[in-house]
Amino acid sequence: MEPLLLLGGCYEQILLGFAVRSGENWEAVPDFTHHAHSASLSAVAVNNRYVVTGSRDETIQIYDMKKKVEHGALMQHNGTITCLEFYGHAHLLSGAEDGFMCIWNTKRWECLKSIKAHKGHVTSLSIHPSGKLALSVGTDKTLRTWNLVEGRSAFIKNLKQNAHIVKWSPSGETYVVVIANKVDIYKLATASVSGTIVMEKRISSVKFITDCILAIAGDEEFVRLFDCESKKCLCEFKAHENRVKEIDSFEREGVCVLVTASSDGYIKMWSLDLDQIKNAPSVLCEVNTKARLTCLAVWRRKDSETEETSNEATTSSSQVHEVEQPLIKRKEICWSDSGQPSEGDGQEVPVKRKVPDIQQKKKKKLRRLK
Repeated sequence: MEPLLLLGGCYEQILLGFAVRSGENWEAVPDFTHHAHSASLSAVAVNNRYVVTGSRDETIQIYDMKKKVEHGALMQHNGTITCLEFYGHAHLLSGAEDGFMCIWNTKRWECLKSIKAHKGHVTSLSIHPSGKLALSVGTDKTLRTWNLVEGRSAFIKNLKQNAHIVKWSPSGETYVVVIANKVDIYKLATASVSGTIVMEKRISSVKFITDCILAIAGDEEFVRLFDCESKKCLCEFKAHENRVKEIDSFEREGVCVLVTASSDGYIKMWSLDLDQIKNAPSVLCEVNTKARLTCLAVWRRKDSETEETSNEATTSSSQVHEVEQPLIKRKEICWSDSGQPSEGDGQEVPVKRKVPDIQQKKKKKLRRLK
């Protein structure tokens, strides 16, 4: 059975890892702690091999989960790292309060492009399942679409307020934009809002369970599941004793598992029956991290054959080639968001800070809990 880890970042500058043991009785046991940042963690992302964490200390730390070692640090940004997302094995996108979005090659861990994406902070980004497009939102009240094949801005939509979350659905036919306490649901075909879900309090996290079911959590103890077509609440349940900071989900042994992390210090795993969605999910297990959690991720190591099959299900090999090749080539590209001669916004800029040669950096073992 593939290894499974719950990862929690916290204000205490530590990444916490808990190994999940499934079966008749699920449990999450402490696996490691790692103190790599000098400020609180703000983002975490995973792929088949690596875990990356972003922090208010403006660095991105890399962990090699295969070797269980610290792999190095990326120091391109000049502001708090706000969002991180992998695309397959080869690329990582990062966004920060400096307004830049960086595209990284994860084979050599070099910055391929550093793009001034927003006039304010980059608050969230999301990569389309095909790898050809990305969406970003920032504190300049815009939603921006990026053409990752050509490496340029493709479209800008002005928003009435600053958005803090954007996310594609699994199929890539729908995406959501979160502004304060409301979720706007967009259709890719029309690039227009098809409906809005309004919550009572500010939303902190959203997660597509399926193409049609969206989990929403925020500054309260409850998690709610909504139908993206009807915009109706299918189920709500009290998940924690304090506000829910982030939610994630995965499938294991035929069970749809929802994971929640809260300011109360707990990470919980819930069994979600999609056939009986109106029934509140049952708790599989919980762990008290005794930390002030800020971010959450679930790491799973799949064998290469499984991973390749999964990739083929979302995009053809020709599409992957088409996406990866332009990113690997360095080009001096300058464009404006409208495609007209640039004023400097939305353009590729030279690397400001040298990324250290992480292969030469002394690798540190993740500290095992005794």
